[in-house]
Formats: sequence, C-alpha cells, structure tokens
Amino acid sequence: MRLVGDAGEQLGIVDLSKALAMAVEKNLDLVEVAPDGVPPVCRILNYGKFRYAQRKKEKEASKKQRVIKVKEIKVRPKIDEHDYQTKLNMAWKFFHHGDKVKLTLMFRGREMSHKELGRQLMDRAVEDLSEVADLEAPPKDEGMQIVAVFNPKPQQPQKAAAKETTAEKETENG
Repeated sequence: MRLVGDAGEQLGIVDLSKALAMAVEKNLDLVEVAPDGVPPVCRILNYGKFRYAQRKKEKEASKKQRVIKVKEIKVRPKIDEHDYQTKLNMAWKFFHHGDKVKLTLMFRGREMSHKELGRQLMDRAVEDLSEVADLEAPPKDEGMQIVAVFNPKPQQPQKAAAKETTAEKETENG
C-alpha cells in the first residue's frame, strides 16, 4: 500500500505490518483513504481529530445551503378582491424568502359548471405574480381544481440598480 505520513509527506509503498508499526510508534491511527487506488492509499493520522474536522465541514456546508420549500396558497373562484390581494401579498412574501408557491384554485359543487371564471382568476394571478415570479408549471386542470406552480425570480441588488439610474441621469443631463 502507498503510505502518507502525518505531516502529508509521501512515505512510499510500504507493507501493511510495517505501516501499522509506524502508526503505533507515533501513537496515531492508520486510515485507508483511497481503497480503490492501485495500490491502496493509507494515511497515518489522529482519527478522532479527522472525524471532528469532517463533521465541522459538513455542518458548515449545511448552514450555507438553502432548502427551497413549496408553499401552497388555496383560493376559490368567488374570492373577494381584498381576500385576493391578501393571498397575493402572502405569495410575494414567500417569493422574497426564496420559496416556491403552488397556487391552487378549488371548485365545489355547482362551481364546476363555471370553470371559465376560475380560469380567468388564474390568468389574472399569473399576470399579477409575473413581476416577482416565473411560471414553472402553467395552470392545469386537475379534476376539481386548477393548479399553477411559481418559482421566485432571482433577486437583484436594489442599491446597484439605484446607482445605475442616477449615473444614467447624470450622463443625460451632463
């Protein structure tokens, strides 16, 4: 097996018993790093510290990840204007947090005979949300409901955009 020392130096190809003896002599562990290599690569190191460092890296990487959630907003075809605006505001908040939104329009009973009203409401919602979101799945009939899924648009820095507009005004005036 190929052996790497505790300081990262190459010790060459060594027999297993000799490698174990070297590890015990330094009061460290012999760890197989690349078992698929020809010959396999082993390293002399403190395994406890190695595992601790690995866990710390994994924890740090998971902190930087953002889990995208799918938030569902349910509406009915006879929704009042104020209620509609409230639902839209909720969707905007979800988008600013970086979440996807699933907009579900539900029909009950005789409302099924007026699906065109539901379709108009969904088209209006798609238009209203187009400023902050992209349509991932267009409105689709699924039995007693119509469903659309929206992705948040990537947010651009507000300050940079403000600086650009002031710079453009200065060049126009100057």
